[in-house]
Amino acid sequence: MADVILISGSPRAKGNTEYAVNVCRDAIEKRGLTAKVISLRGKPIQGCIACGECAKNGKCSLNDALNDMLDDIKEADGFIIGAPVYFGTARGDVMNLMQRLSMVARANGNWLSGKVGGPVVVARRAGVMSTLQEMLMAFFISDMIVCGSSYWNIAYGHAPGDVANDKEGIATLEKFGDNVAKLILQLRK
Repeated sequence: MADVILISGSPRAKGNTEYAVNVCRDAIEKRGLTAKVISLRGKPIQGCIACGECAKNGKCSLNDALNDMLDDIKEADGFIIGAPVYFGTARGDVMNLMQRLSMVARANGNWLSGKVGGPVVVARRAGVMSTLQEMLMAFFISDMIVCGSSYWNIAYGHAPGDVANDKEGIATLEKFGDNVAKLILQLRK
């Protein structure tokens, strides 16, 4: 079991979103916590069909990669999800995951409540704030504890690896990851 689960919502291997999520992971691990990164690459995530089955058995009736992640997320104290911006907003599968995850958790004792974390957004240029706000909605309605940083949890890059050149973005993500770890440790006291 990992202390913090991080999701990379990019379909690209070694892309900017994966890099950004790994920056957060490294900061968390520097505090002595364990962190596991799960990639959505190659894992289709369908949209919620509002069937209500999750309230009956604790899993989603849609048999895709979400159910494979539920136990890891449920057992962790922290949760971070990173999304690339596509056409001004989060990729559809990222929001599908957030919405369905929230529904499953809420229907089963709201087990996301009190988890520490937040979203991370990566873009070439525009759409970061609307994407960050869109993703925050799932964290807030799930009663999660969202950590801040020295700026919003965003970073810029286009070609794979470009985000590493966004010094302010990387510093922001390092501080965010560190804050997530510090708060988890503080809450355990």
